[in-house]
Amino acid sequence: MAKPPARGKSRPPRTPLPTLECDIDHINDDGVGIGRHAGKEVVVAGAFAGERVEVTAEHTGQRRIIGRLRKVLSPNPDRVPSPCRHARSCLGCPLIAMDYAAQLGFKQDRVRQALDGYPDLRKVPVAPAWEASHPLGYRTNAKLVCSRGRGQVKIGLYRRGSHDPVDIGDCPLHNPLVNRIVAVVREEIDRQKIYVYDPARRRGLLRYLAVRVAPAANKAMVTFVVAERDFRPVTHLAKWLKKKVPEVVSVNMNVNASEGNVIFGRETKRIMGVPDLIDQVGDVRLRISPTSFFQVNNEQAARIYRLVRQWAALGKDETALDLYCGIGGIALHLAKDAGRVIGVEVAEEAVGNARANARLNDTAGCSFFAGDAAGQLEELAEQIPPGGVAVVNPPRSGCEPQVLKGLAGLAPRTLIYVSCNPRTLARDLDILGGLGYRTAEVQPVDMFPQTGHVESVARLVPA
Repeated sequence: MAKPPARGKSRPPRTPLPTLECDIDHINDDGVGIGRHAGKEVVVAGAFAGERVEVTAEHTGQRRIIGRLRKVLSPNPDRVPSPCRHARSCLGCPLIAMDYAAQLGFKQDRVRQALDGYPDLRKVPVAPAWEASHPLGYRTNAKLVCSRGRGQVKIGLYRRGSHDPVDIGDCPLHNPLVNRIVAVVREEIDRQKIYVYDPARRRGLLRYLAVRVAPAANKAMVTFVVAERDFRPVTHLAKWLKKKVPEVVSVNMNVNASEGNVIFGRETKRIMGVPDLIDQVGDVRLRISPTSFFQVNNEQAARIYRLVRQWAALGKDETALDLYCGIGGIALHLAKDAGRVIGVEVAEEAVGNARANARLNDTAGCSFFAGDAAGQLEELAEQIPPGGVAVVNPPRSGCEPQVLKGLAGLAPRTLIYVSCNPRTLARDLDILGGLGYRTAEVQPVDMFPQTGHVESVARLVPA
């Protein structure tokens, strides 16, 4: 492996950025404070509605100023001391200094406001957001960038709105085992002099560190994302990690030679340990592979699975469809009551996991298909009798119009929509209303405490 390039000459000191004061009018969908100054919108992460703040103007455009919070001059009554020493630099958790009850109110309001944008949804009941039993230490899944600056190894996140890595150390949102692994990897990268990837020079080896934790078993899977296939340094790093953190049961190497910000490449090789991480989520056990998608909050995911099962109220003579099924968490819960469950997912790796999870739970009557949601709906329509239950759990962009039309065409007696974006949820519920389905209720769930994000589960019935 080539040695890192020598440091260049020191740069001249930068001109200090201007500062300003402004009043924060509201918080946007990401939980970021929005104010105005000199006729321009000011965006300030960590600032809350009603506050007057002092801000460093990091970027000034024609209509918008991106500011960094320097000082809160007049605090919101819901402001509390932040449990994170990196809050001002990381900015990944813009609500971390807000009282938790106020966070829940903000998230319920987000869902309510999104629905109120459509006349036919204004009377839909929106329940109070389900609070997380652990507002801190809940993240069981972390994807972190590796970098080196001023001779120091950094493992963390890109600061909001930039490509500047922030070393987050002992993140209060991470499961404690994640933080232990990060600390050991940082130490070993430095001790073993592993060449960390430099995106500016497009040189180096180690790009990202991905950690998944199964909290019920207190076991972890680690994946090192590298710029090229090089087993020797990764194997050596894996051995020392396993020695220092015996809870690590699987270590993998993923090769990503692309120049973009996509974390995982297509090739994954197991370095040591088991191929998958097995976790208990709700009423089922799930086998999770190194690069498959899974929720970051196991406890709240389990509550959603059980709510979907409760609302579905399936009988053994009924069929359920789980669209965008991922690795099968919802489908396997539905299978405990249904005669048959059909899952559809575009990612082939996730479908493989879902089939393996059906075998792991000794669940009969589950079939999983890989492919585009709209195309699979058309192909499977004849296999799904009317009068059953359909569940959708799409990405943030929501469902395509042809998917919604296909769902309504199946004529389910109950349609359940799980969403991570209130705006696209409201849009799709309104479209489904025009297709003959009335939204009966919506339950927000705080899947991501300390951030502006909120999960929602909606129950629809024929109008």
